[in-house]
Amino acid sequence: MKLQYLIVVLIFFSCYNQERNCKNFQSGTFKFETISSKGDTLKTYFTRTNNLEVDYFDNKIDSSSVNWVSECECVLKNINPKNLSEEKPIQMKILSTSKDEYIFEYSFVGDIKNSNRGKAKKISGQILNKFDN
Repeated sequence: MKLQYLIVVLIFFSCYNQERNCKNFQSGTFKFETISSKGDTLKTYFTRTNNLEVDYFDNKIDSSSVNWVSECECVLKNINPKNLSEEKPIQMKILSTSKDEYIFEYSFVGDIKNSNRGKAKKISGQILNKFDN
């Protein structure tokens, strides 16, 4: 009898799929927060179109080209790299979405062993030119 319940539960959970409405997050203005190794909350704001992303962090602006390789995956390449590290392209994959947030995984291209995860919140469907922190 317990085996039958187990089978029903496994069938139920195997049919569940994470929501991924990636098109809704290919452009707009977003906020990303992370905790530094010192325990500080770091906020990055970015605005993205289909082929350009502009990041605003710590009173600095960075621009990257965006190449969508699928509906949920893109490669970001810094337009004006200042060092060797900034020359490395970053791959980003949206794992799941909700109404105004998405969870994503990112790493340098070809370095999936050192991937990280994050959550970004869409704060506007419009493209903004600057942000107030």
